[in-house]
Amino acid sequence: MTFMHRLSNKSIRFKLIVGFLVFVIPLQLLLIFDNYYAMKVVREQVANSNRHLAALYMDQMDRNLEEVDKYLRKMVAFESDLIKLDTPEEVNSDEYFLAKINLFNSLERDINNYKEIDYLFVYSSVNEELITNQPSEETIDQLKTIRAGMIQMLREREGFQKQDFEKWFPYKMNEDYYIVKIQKIGKVYIGGWVKASKLMKPLSLLDMGPEGKSLLVTENLEPMNDNAFVDNDDDYLKVSTQSEQGHFSLLILIPYSAILEHLPFLQRIWYLVILGALIILPIFYIFLRHIILLPINRIVTVMRRVRDGNLDHRVERHPVSFEFELMNEVFNSMVSQIKALKIAVYEEQLLIQKAELKHLQLQINPHFFLNALNTIYNFAQFRNYQMIQEMSEYLINYMRFMFQNNLKFVTLEDEIAHTRNYLQIQSIRFQEGFTYQINGDESHSKALIPPLVIQTFVENTIKHAITMDESIRLTVDIELCGDREPYLCIVIRDTGRGFSEEALSEWQSEIDMAHEDKGHIGIWNTRRRLRLIYQGRARLIISNHPDGGARVEIQLPFMLEDNA
Repeated sequence: MTFMHRLSNKSIRFKLIVGFLVFVIPLQLLLIFDNYYAMKVVREQVANSNRHLAALYMDQMDRNLEEVDKYLRKMVAFESDLIKLDTPEEVNSDEYFLAKINLFNSLERDINNYKEIDYLFVYSSVNEELITNQPSEETIDQLKTIRAGMIQMLREREGFQKQDFEKWFPYKMNEDYYIVKIQKIGKVYIGGWVKASKLMKPLSLLDMGPEGKSLLVTENLEPMNDNAFVDNDDDYLKVSTQSEQGHFSLLILIPYSAILEHLPFLQRIWYLVILGALIILPIFYIFLRHIILLPINRIVTVMRRVRDGNLDHRVERHPVSFEFELMNEVFNSMVSQIKALKIAVYEEQLLIQKAELKHLQLQINPHFFLNALNTIYNFAQFRNYQMIQEMSEYLINYMRFMFQNNLKFVTLEDEIAHTRNYLQIQSIRFQEGFTYQINGDESHSKALIPPLVIQTFVENTIKHAITMDESIRLTVDIELCGDREPYLCIVIRDTGRGFSEEALSEWQSEIDMAHEDKGHIGIWNTRRRLRLIYQGRARLIISNHPDGGARVEIQLPFMLEDNA
């Protein structure tokens, strides 16, 4: 039962809840709107203030980076030693060595003018040699790691064009981000290198509260400093500004809790009013549910189960009001009386069904019996005593099986033997005009099926398919099928004319033709028998085969004597 079904607009539950909400919701909506508007104004003011502050810091950062960029361009334009690194060292080793010394001294001297960055470097891709200043605060191991990272970064960008180095770009090495700028002359690279966290030091003086934070982020919004803070799931006001000099942005995060903590006291009162209303509503509902809705729901639940045919359910005893106690007692008494009446009617129906099943089992086609006697008579005229004996034996076995009217089930082995007796009689009668074949696994021979199920459809083929103009072949295939539970699948097919369109249409529409004089009565009787025995678990599929002829598929639950 779905919640919306329980809250039908005709239910008491629905009317009580709606009546309460009509008074509470408008008041809450007004308070929520007023509070939301106040928070929106505060957020916009804080956002504008921090956006202006972020722009100021980013302008300062861009100016510092631009100064370094001017220095790099100046070196490219006027430093002749860079050209000497563009040729292999072995061409003029002395000149190459002197150029390295001059460049190293220049970098060591000039880095003091640009405290905002960590390294100035020159890289000769021809000689695969890197020249950098040596910061005093770095250890030898740290310097080796950074130099290896620089070389790796420069090798990755050897194929880039000059326009690819127009701006500073972020580069991740191990778990740290660095901001890098490169100028290229021939196959020589000169650049600046600074750790992202160092650029953020001036912003450490900015007061953004105990939980606020400023971050440098890449164009993909990946943080370049303080990753642990980014993993925090708190809700933040986000203000960002893009750098003019690089492919990164400055992002300021301020928790909404810090923004809203300075709201007027009245807004806190509004929160309490809204919270109080939200608390009162479930308390009021729980109270009504306990004294009214729950007792009604118990009765309604049992009523629905009784409506579905389950008469064993009763309304259980609970401490309820006197009125509900009386209703429960009267309802339980009514269900008990209905169950007693239904059992009596059901037992009567069982007796009728058993009588009808026995009647269906005893139905014998008189034409078949007369034709069999006529065949024996013809053999007697020709003194063919061997065929008379065979025919008589088949007919005796056939009649013996037919008069076992006290059996609800027979084994598949006995049903096949009976069907084979019948087919042998017909094969003797029609000679070359009729052939048959029965295919099945002997391991299923002890399966239980209703008697005459296979023989009925075989008889239908003899009656409606065989003509004197052409030979008819009948095939019976038996196998196990089914995924969740095993079924015995019996497919009976002949090469005759097949079923008429009228018969197939009537079958699909499930019109009961057992009492109509339109042929195929045995098929409709079999369908009724299977419904009585298996209570809808069996399937009977009637169709015409694409290659011609009738096709009947019977699917019966697989049963043995132990679980019948």
